[in-house]
Amino acid sequence: MKVLSPVNKIQPQWWQKTLIASLLGFSLAYGIIGLFAWFGPGGIDAPTKVQFNMWLVCLLWLCIFSLSFMFKTARNALFYLGVANLASLLLFAVLRWSL
Repeated sequence: MKVLSPVNKIQPQWWQKTLIASLLGFSLAYGIIGLFAWFGPGGIDAPTKVQFNMWLVCLLWLCIFSLSFMFKTARNALFYLGVANLASLLLFAVLRWSL
């Protein structure tokens, strides 16, 4: 069995990763659901989509939250989740104002 160096191991920065996953994961889930709500089938006025979006945001947030512990460090989690948040919100803004 190969022993990994400390650089290659997943660092146990639990408190930091939990805080980052809670805040940025939640906002990323809302960003993705916002894209789906506005630009998905039926648009924002679809009557049955409201309930589906409400439940989907919880499922998506928990998936992002649990997968964020796979980042090697809390700094990586902050960077990648931050970039994903900015990308989802920027994409939403571009699509929203271009249509």
